[in-house]
Amino acid sequence: MKAKVALLREMSLPRPYGESKPLDIVEAELADPGPGQVLVRMAAAGLCHSDLSVINGDRPRDTPVALGHEASGVIEAVGPGVSRLKEGDHVVMVFVPSCGHCVPCAEGRPALCEPAAAAGAEGTLLGGDRKISVDGQVVNHHIGVSAFSTHAVMSENSCIRIDDDIPLDKAALLGCAVLTGVGAVLNSGALKMGESCAIVGLGGVGLAGLLGAVAAGAETTVAVDLSEDKRKQALELGATHAIDPTEEGAEARVKEWTGGGVDLAVELAGAAPALEFAYRITRRGGTTVTAGLPHPDARISLPPVSITAEERCIKGSYVGSCVPLRDIPRFAKLMQTGKLPIEKLMTHRLRLDEINEGFERLAAGDAIRQVIVFD
Repeated sequence: MKAKVALLREMSLPRPYGESKPLDIVEAELADPGPGQVLVRMAAAGLCHSDLSVINGDRPRDTPVALGHEASGVIEAVGPGVSRLKEGDHVVMVFVPSCGHCVPCAEGRPALCEPAAAAGAEGTLLGGDRKISVDGQVVNHHIGVSAFSTHAVMSENSCIRIDDDIPLDKAALLGCAVLTGVGAVLNSGALKMGESCAIVGLGGVGLAGLLGAVAAGAETTVAVDLSEDKRKQALELGATHAIDPTEEGAEARVKEWTGGGVDLAVELAGAAPALEFAYRITRRGGTTVTAGLPHPDARISLPPVSITAEERCIKGSYVGSCVPLRDIPRFAKLMQTGKLPIEKLMTHRLRLDEINEGFERLAAGDAIRQVIVFD
């Protein structure tokens, strides 16, 4: 079938993206879904820094590639052997389509699925297929989803069914911003009611993490970002304190607010200095979680003795250490009851043909979560 697709042919084009237009809206041909695959009509797709990092070349992918990974939609067709989903189901996409059989999946850690990681790196679906072509040229998928498209074919394991009464524009954020941010706080960081928490980096994922900390009952929640506007928004969303990490005495002020440092610091900025700051404001015996994705060449400098002498823990968090089949419905219920008001993170609604302007806005730091709405 035919679909409109946002195609990236070349990385590292100059800004502003509204002029260089790295993403070209083209007509593509989608092959029918094969065994274990589904055809999804996209309803909404969020613009994320993980997409931007491909556009700007920080995290290279083979091109041409159809970008997009945070999305919601409706199942329009299913391939042979699909039993978990049916036509008409409302779904949220996840960008790690866990196989269920490798060692990490068997251990209950589907975010680390080995076949999914290999397929993502190769630009294929979980089974090794490529289903998109433009003018006869085969196109790579983006981490199994390729959501900046009117329709997409993907593994059924990339889709989590949600209740039909959940608004699909809000539901799109469940697949990345909420899974990554809220999951980093609740799953990776295991934040307990009454503990203190710092969120370092207040983009869409960071502010989702802040909402998770507030929902979990954190007594003190410190919001950390260079942007005054984002710090103000964090306070409106429930943060008890906010600070610019570059201001003089910032580390000391956080320790004063929290009696020596936070129980949990979660870095979601994707920058090495942010992770170092998060570590410095974590108390003795506390946990520092990093879920940001800095440039692969970035390095950090930490005093190793403190890890031992202060019993400090540094943890990585990918996809919020989530089990999507469990966590997406759980987070969706929290959203529906108002305990995770993620609609407050949606600053812009776009058409597909406005995507380049949207990524320029994201690169400039002038947006939290922008959502392409297809319907």
